[in-house]
Amino acid sequence: MTLFSGAAAEFWLRYVHYIFGILWIGHLYYFNFSQMAFMAEADASTKSAIFQKLTPRTMFWFRWGAMFTLLTGWAMIAHKAGMGVPLNSAWGTIILSGGILGTLMFLNVWLVIWPNNKIAIDNATRVAKGESAIPGVADLMARAAIGSRTNTLFSLPMLFFMGAASHLPLTLSPDKSLVPYWSTFAIIVGLIEFNAIKGKMGPLQKLGMAVHFGLLLTLVLYLAMEFLAG
Repeated sequence: MTLFSGAAAEFWLRYVHYIFGILWIGHLYYFNFSQMAFMAEADASTKSAIFQKLTPRTMFWFRWGAMFTLLTGWAMIAHKAGMGVPLNSAWGTIILSGGILGTLMFLNVWLVIWPNNKIAIDNATRVAKGESAIPGVADLMARAAIGSRTNTLFSLPMLFFMGAASHLPLTLSPDKSLVPYWSTFAIIVGLIEFNAIKGKMGPLQKLGMAVHFGLLLTLVLYLAMEFLAG
C-alpha cells in the first residue's frame, strides 16, 4: 500500500504537522480572540477558577502542540533537504522564513508564555487555599500577554510562508545574494521578538492592531524576498 511505503514518509510528517499545528494555533487564537477579552471583564473568583481548572488544561495542549508542530516541521525540512532540494532555492528560502518564525513562536510559548502562566496557576491555587499571593504576578502575566500577542502577529506571515512554499510559484534570481533578504528579515523580526522579551504591549494591546501588524509584516517580508532576492 502506498500509504505505508517509504515514499509516504513526507506525507505522514505533513499530516501529523497539520494536526499539531491546528492544536497549537487554535489555542493561540482562542487565547487572543476569546479568553483575553473575557478575563478583562471577569470577576476575581471567576479568574481564580479559570487559572486553577482551565488554564492548566489549555496550557498543556498549547505547549505540547507547539512542541510537536516544531519537531515535525523541521523534520519535513530535513527530509526535503535530504532528498536534494537546496535550502537556498525559492522553496528553501520561503520555508525557512516560515520555519524561523514558527521557531520563535515556539520559544515564546515555552520560555515566555508558559513559565509565567505556570506561576499564575500556582498563585491562584495558593490564594484559594488562603495562602499569601506570589509578588509580581500581574507583571508576569503582562509579559505572557505580550508574548501571546507577538505570536498572533507572527502567525500570519508564518502561515503565509508555509503555504507559499508549495503553492506560490516564486522564482529567485541565481545572480542575487540572499544576504540582503536575510539581513532585512533578521532586523525586522529580531526587533519584534526583542519587544516580546523586553518591551511593552503598546499598540498590541488591541487585537486588531496585532492582526494588522501581522499582515503588514507578511507584505514587507514578501516584498523583501521579491525585490532583494527575486
